[in-house]
Amino acid sequence: MHPATPFTTDAPVGRAHRTPLPRRRLLRGLLAVTVAAPLLFGAAACGDDDGGAADPNAPVKLSIFWWGGDARAKLTEDALALYTKKHPNVTFEKTWQANQGYFDKLATLTAGGNPPDLFQIDDNYLAEYAARNSTLDLTSYQKSGKLDTSKFPESLWQYGVVDGKLAGLAAGENTQGLVYNKTLLTKHNLPEPTTGMTWEEHIAWAEQVTAKTNVPGTQDPSADYKALWVWLRQQGKDLYQGKELGFTAEDVTRWFDLWRGARDRKATPTPDVIHEGNATDITKQLVVTGKAATSWVWANQMPDLKKNTKDELGVIAYPGDPSAQWARASMYWSVFKGSKNRDVAVDVINFLNNDVEAVKLLGTDRGLPSNLDLRRVVSDDTTDPAMKQSIAVEAELTQKFGKSPQVPIKGHSKVKSELIKAAENAQYGRASSAEAATQFIEACKSAIA
Repeated sequence: MHPATPFTTDAPVGRAHRTPLPRRRLLRGLLAVTVAAPLLFGAAACGDDDGGAADPNAPVKLSIFWWGGDARAKLTEDALALYTKKHPNVTFEKTWQANQGYFDKLATLTAGGNPPDLFQIDDNYLAEYAARNSTLDLTSYQKSGKLDTSKFPESLWQYGVVDGKLAGLAAGENTQGLVYNKTLLTKHNLPEPTTGMTWEEHIAWAEQVTAKTNVPGTQDPSADYKALWVWLRQQGKDLYQGKELGFTAEDVTRWFDLWRGARDRKATPTPDVIHEGNATDITKQLVVTGKAATSWVWANQMPDLKKNTKDELGVIAYPGDPSAQWARASMYWSVFKGSKNRDVAVDVINFLNNDVEAVKLLGTDRGLPSNLDLRRVVSDDTTDPAMKQSIAVEAELTQKFGKSPQVPIKGHSKVKSELIKAAENAQYGRASSAEAATQFIEACKSAIA
């Protein structure tokens, strides 16, 4: 699949335009990705070790690449313009595009020898890029204070460490959130779910909701890797352990059996409806389509969920011990290791996370601000009730978060999609829990090999 053409802008903020790559360079990059990506990643990373120009006032043009829509582009460009205002010698070559095709494009640029100095990345790919020696280790900058994480939740910045190196810094914080329909529960005089409920208590509560409202009490999350991950951590396991899976087929069988029992008790919808909710599209989440009383999402998705329903929504942690959850990086900023402007790129990351004006400009577009002091400032300025709820639940959970897990390993995206496939086989009765679990484990082993 060919990457989407990016938006590139050196024009005033808000005037993005499409600049297609020269055909020869694009074809060369695509070929490189196909046949020699690991080699080229390593080769590209072996650039000049000079951290930047000796003269701090020398002109610097920093290339930066991120995904997002028009609104994110405007906010980001405003923040970068503010940086240039405070550092007149630094200007930006800004490129952005929609999420779809973004990582194809990033791989093409990097393997083709034309990587951005600074780029946005998520936990699906951070470990892979770090393993290819493409990301600058930010540890020395953190230790010197040039990259200030003193106001970050510890588990948030730690979730950017890969093999002992700080490969990326969180651009914002997020965590798992169980969103429920408060209006429905109030109408039928039913109790709201609470953080700390056990999984069995949650299913029993959902069964009660179904019986009284004729709306299934909870979406079946057996296909949701976020829910499986939290549940595993509550069992003393994890999604990954080193370069291997952190769980067994027996663990997954228990997970699938838990939700088979919930379906048998009508605590969840039927498989066809569950399938609808397995879509990542926020508009198809069952809590807003009215087909279930709860959905399993990221807490910062509350405002987008609220846009799709007239009902009042609430959000709590996933069931079980909330210390199994952690301050997750919604996405990261990473610096290309071979960048000749690495010191400036790191300073830009520090600015976007710790400058009060920049953080207020960016708001919650990339998740809750990583800097806890500035998060309170943004919270005070926020008028969106749904976002206030997200901030409130994360503020509560910050006191309960456990140690962050390791960043997902190569093949994580495939693991997520294979979980959906295996869970739906179990949901539809095409396979037993044990059979579906075995199929899942085998597919995962191939994905991470």
